[in-house]
Amino acid sequence: MKAVGYKLAHVLGGNDTLTDIELPTPIAKGHDLLVAVQAISVNPVDTKIRSRVGGENGQYKVLGWDAVGTVQQVGELVTAYQPGDRVWYAGDISRPGSNAELQLVDERIVGAAPKTINNLEAAALPLTALTAWELLFDRLALPMAAGKGKALLVVGAAGGVGSILVQLARQLTDVTVIATAGRPQSKDWLCSLGAHHVIDHHQSLSEQISALGLAGVEWVASLNNTDEHIEQIVASLLPQGHLGLIDDPDVFDVKLLKRKSLALHWEFMYTRSLFQTEDMMRQQQILNELAKLIDNGRVKTTVNEHFGIINAANLRKAHQLLESHQARGKIVLEGF
Repeated sequence: MKAVGYKLAHVLGGNDTLTDIELPTPIAKGHDLLVAVQAISVNPVDTKIRSRVGGENGQYKVLGWDAVGTVQQVGELVTAYQPGDRVWYAGDISRPGSNAELQLVDERIVGAAPKTINNLEAAALPLTALTAWELLFDRLALPMAAGKGKALLVVGAAGGVGSILVQLARQLTDVTVIATAGRPQSKDWLCSLGAHHVIDHHQSLSEQISALGLAGVEWVASLNNTDEHIEQIVASLLPQGHLGLIDDPDVFDVKLLKRKSLALHWEFMYTRSLFQTEDMMRQQQILNELAKLIDNGRVKTTVNEHFGIINAANLRKAHQLLESHQARGKIVLEGF
């Protein structure tokens, strides 16, 4: 089968690079599906792993953690899917990824793909949507009812995760959604996604929240630059509030949370698959619920850049754009 891989961790332009390769066809066993990959998206996690982690024992490492495809073969323990089913998933960071014609993925982290959007539109969503859903409802425990009068602050809301998180918070809860952005076009984008208020993350967050007539917020979802905003985040949270984050701050003084008895939650979407947790099936359930929201017109895709077919040259371009921090929306590729 065709795939794109590399052997040594590297920066772009280094001695090693993403390369078009041929690999043996995998065989589905146990809970695994063998999926013919039809479309993928490229995420910052791809670039981070490429620069830090090489293939084991001289083997090629295949990246990619967002895919839409068709089931070709099922393992003997599979119960939810059969050959021919169209599925979507974000995969397992400890296994070969979706930059390949065929991929093995555990059925428990796979959902039935939405019916009303195409493969490219669907491929843009699984990783960011799972992260957003888990952060909101599994970590921060936002109520899907009885949230009226309470508020959520989303720091760095215009990115991939934030664009889904704002939609989910608005569609599935009664809380007031306050998003942060720095550019006029980002503010317009977040308003179109349903944010009740958009404030400037270059200014005092707590003062802007106070100007809205609020004493503070019960929840904060911090999606980037947490170390830069931590003092204002703490100032904005009400006592006994909850802070959830997904980034990797270089400096984080957890003692700032003590005076208000604030709870800290970290969301890592791959935890369930990495540790084979008892609730792995939760990701299948989330993806199926999300597909219903999309098919009912309540959540929209965040696809923006189409980089052509899945090959090494196009993936190198995608990695380069992501590392420039100039990407807007999700980068998608389709077919081999």
